[in-house]
Amino acid sequence: MFDIPIFLAAMGITLLEISEAAAVGLALYAEGGPKAFLYVILGITIVLSITVVVGKEISLLPILLIRLVAAFLLLYFGLRLARSARRAVLRARGPSKDSGEEVEKGLFYTGFSVGAIEAFEAAIVIVALIPMDYSSTMIGMVSGLLIVVIGTVTLKNQVRKIKQANMKVAVSALLLAFSFFWFAEAFVNVSDLYLVPLFAVSIVSVYFFSHR
Repeated sequence: MFDIPIFLAAMGITLLEISEAAAVGLALYAEGGPKAFLYVILGITIVLSITVVVGKEISLLPILLIRLVAAFLLLYFGLRLARSARRAVLRARGPSKDSGEEVEKGLFYTGFSVGAIEAFEAAIVIVALIPMDYSSTMIGMVSGLLIVVIGTVTLKNQVRKIKQANMKVAVSALLLAFSFFWFAEAFVNVSDLYLVPLFAVSIVSVYFFSHR
């Protein structure tokens, strides 16, 4: 029998966590194009596939280590983009000096790690729901993923209209906000609502740094 509460719980946690990964994917899209989404999707796919196949075993992975590694990667690439945003502001019509290979690696590490950690946090709840009703949990998870995909595709075209310098400022601020959030969450339980003020502080800081 289809269990509506289990379905809603699985869909809700999937929407909550994967939409955060999609937000970073949208931000990275302005820097690296469609490949950025592929890196995020790869991280999500690997973790959720393991969740479906392995089930409870995934909850044994050290979440502290995963969060710290992701936070360091986001901090590194966020700072790189802040410097790139400053160069874009100063040389609005000039070519970027960023190494294509280094940018590609940064996009891969950042996109993959964000996709993996958000999927992992969703998986912890999904693992708890699977024994209660497997089919309702899977349908809820897939429904949440579809909603995120539709929303991301809808917003993708709007992202392309934003000037590169402004997008780099926003991307850098978003990555730094997630980095600070995961550094804190590695040690204490932090509400996702703190991402809003963290992003606000980050975007103001990066904006003034790039326009000074």
